[in-house]
Amino acid sequence: MQKTMHISGEIFDNESDDVFKNSFFSRFSLRHAPDPVKLPDGIKKNYLFPTFYGDVTCAIGIFLCSYQKAEALIARELHPEIKPVKITRGRSLIAFSCYEYKNVMGVAPYNEVAMAIPVLVNTWFRPPLLPMMVSSFDHFGYYIAGMPVTSYENQIRGNTIWGLPKITQDIAICKEGDDCITTVYEETGEPYLKLTVPVKGTPVAFDETSNLYTRLNGKLLQSETNFKATFNVTKYMGLLLKKNVKPGRNYIEIGNTGSGSLLKELEIEEHPFQLRYAEHMSSCFDLPNNNVQRWFQKIR
Repeated sequence: MQKTMHISGEIFDNESDDVFKNSFFSRFSLRHAPDPVKLPDGIKKNYLFPTFYGDVTCAIGIFLCSYQKAEALIARELHPEIKPVKITRGRSLIAFSCYEYKNVMGVAPYNEVAMAIPVLVNTWFRPPLLPMMVSSFDHFGYYIAGMPVTSYENQIRGNTIWGLPKITQDIAICKEGDDCITTVYEETGEPYLKLTVPVKGTPVAFDETSNLYTRLNGKLLQSETNFKATFNVTKYMGLLLKKNVKPGRNYIEIGNTGSGSLLKELEIEEHPFQLRYAEHMSSCFDLPNNNVQRWFQKIR
């Protein structure tokens, strides 16, 4: 999808669409933010939250990366008391989640890629890998290292409401044979990220709630995200014991460009740790949480 810089003066009229009527969305109570969002040219919009995403196509590639490099990035950009989740052999993880948002309540369709590092916040207990496998880790969440989107309106929403590092770029998401291929482009038209995820795999049902941690105007924020879908999953657990394994094909390609330089700094390994693909996903993303837990209040 090519980027869209135009912003309509009206809320996108799809609140009554059937795609938002399933049992997942019925869990949540829609409400307006305290103030409308200010957009260019004097436009103000009073969106409903949490933002609903219906019938989403999602392809995810999870890769191993340098723990030291991820730790330094998070300390610099977010907070030194927020640490990456440790994996074996001095590594952490980065997940590239590619979304084709065909139905967004109040917003025109767009594509997005979230580059997320799993983290633990303000805790001395940091066991390797376990926080990603056990839902009881309430100090667990994600730091977003990058988030290209095809919608300028959504870039502004992400920047001003949550402090997300959104940038408007062209993002192509398409199925080619048994693969879903996502390509993200620089302003010059040069591709800097290409992710290939097989559409086949072992079906696994996910119904997840987690938190994103961001910084806005010097203040740390915690915001809840939810999703439900059956993903086709391919795992490579043997990589826990091996480092820098070369895959038999290309799953991720990172260009030597401005946007690609941050990713290269993380020393991302070529072989995926896990791959996931789903169609018809339901998800939502809420406003920052003002009633955060006491352990998080200590570092805000």
